[in-house]
Amino acid sequence: MSDRTRVGFVGLGNIGKPMALRLAAADGIELTVHDVVPDPVAELVAAGATAAESVAAIEADVVCVMVRDDEQVRSVAADVGPGTVLVVHSTVAPSTPAELAAQGLTVLDAPVSGGAMGAADGTLAIMVGGADDAVAAARPALDAMSSYVVHAGPLGAGTRMKLARNLMHFVAFTAATEAQRLAEASGLDIVELGRVVRHTDAITGGPGAIMHRDTTAPLAPDDFWYGVFEHVVALGEKDLAFAIELADEQGVDVPLARLALERLGKGLGLG
Repeated sequence: MSDRTRVGFVGLGNIGKPMALRLAAADGIELTVHDVVPDPVAELVAAGATAAESVAAIEADVVCVMVRDDEQVRSVAADVGPGTVLVVHSTVAPSTPAELAAQGLTVLDAPVSGGAMGAADGTLAIMVGGADDAVAAARPALDAMSSYVVHAGPLGAGTRMKLARNLMHFVAFTAATEAQRLAEASGLDIVELGRVVRHTDAITGGPGAIMHRDTTAPLAPDDFWYGVFEHVVALGEKDLAFAIELADEQGVDVPLARLALERLGKGLGLG
């Protein structure tokens, strides 16, 4: 009996192709790929994979799916063979993993974070929801494509974690556009501002720097984090107030800054 894990990969787009290339280069993986676009399939075959004419033609222990949306995920799932672990890397609606499992499939929802760059260099984070035995079956493939795999909980937990992560991601993007408008109105080079943000976030950890507690409950005064966050709030409220004052002078609308000033302390558990 072979000790190699037979993996199918469907969806060789911007992120899916480099993920599949990591699998093709991995020891212990026997890879079959499928995509409706021929060029990435040819690239994967050149890297050592086998091409399948259809999803139904894939014979594998694990089939990884990285396609555009829920409808395409459902289309792929309809043709996955019995006994196969279906690993959905696409970010789907919270209800979709359970919907697929209700059709008799063994499903893991395993969305990724890290983008095309993380996919290419194998440093993705993969957030997995599903049963322990299914996670164990898929683990060789997951490990080959990432540097951080978290079993977030039962089916659906991976998707919920990805949505929480991306809520912060895109709210932060929106805050960045607010900061750019303020900087531009103040006569600053916003390209240099971006360099400063990336430089310092690499040092401090960015928004993730405050995400160490295991609860969002209010802090007790004797809690270690109380003093830490008290300091964060004092600095944050001061700087937010100054930024809002500058925005008012420049005629720049900064609604996220005003909301942050109102909610920072409570959000950090200080009430």
